[in-house]
Amino acid sequence: MNVREFFELSAGKWFSQKTSQHLTLKQSEHGKSDLVIEILPADNPQVLQLCQQAGVEPGSIWGGIKYTWKGTISWDTQNAVNPTGKSIAIAIPDSPTANTGKFFHVTSGNTRPHQLAQYTLGDDDALTLVTTTAQIRAEERVWFESNNVRLRTTIVTQTSGDSLASFYSEIRMGG
Repeated sequence: MNVREFFELSAGKWFSQKTSQHLTLKQSEHGKSDLVIEILPADNPQVLQLCQQAGVEPGSIWGGIKYTWKGTISWDTQNAVNPTGKSIAIAIPDSPTANTGKFFHVTSGNTRPHQLAQYTLGDDDALTLVTTTAQIRAEERVWFESNNVRLRTTIVTQTSGDSLASFYSEIRMGG
């Protein structure tokens, strides 16, 4: 499998369940969300805008990925937190046939205009994304148990030493 095939397999509507453990605070939370992943063609205006922001020629990528989500968090009984959003991303390979590269994305409502992660698609067909900023290091690993079951883990470590570990199970609900 290559990176494009990985994201094409990810396209569709998913039901996601998450369990997180705040390692420093020794607190846990759980949540659920509906997640929709769409593949965008390379000539999509949002993809072209990301290419311009990243300084990448649109012909060097195969297209983009659009994520939208809406969910709930266990401790938010008043629905004060609005865990909804949208993210547009492009995968910029290190070379035309590489399974490594940069993952450039913009998330609505994020205080940072864009984020850049390093990606690696391993021989086991698991995608690993590593984002490092002045404040955090986040590592996310995504893989398929089957065509209709996706699993994810994330570990986010802040420079203060605080850490959050999460596990997601995602079931395909349709195309």
